[in-house]
Amino acid sequence: MTAEIINLNKVRKARERADREREAHENRLKYGQSKVERSLADAQQRKTQGELDGARRDDNGPSNDADDFDPSPAS
Repeated sequence: MTAEIINLNKVRKARERADREREAHENRLKYGQSKVERSLADAQQRKTQGELDGARRDDNGPSNDADDFDPSPAS
């Protein structure tokens, strides 16, 4: 009877590589977004910002509020 000789270093490295790949896959599912999803989110954000900028009121009229109120007592 002959036993199959295995290199324990190769087995250990293969197991660690598989563990890292499994963890990377879980992280991609958990945190990752595809390029299409990122570009869609960017486009939606730009559209929303454009709508907000378009609805902005310009308050650049002359402000004479400082002239209306004089804190010094009139003599």
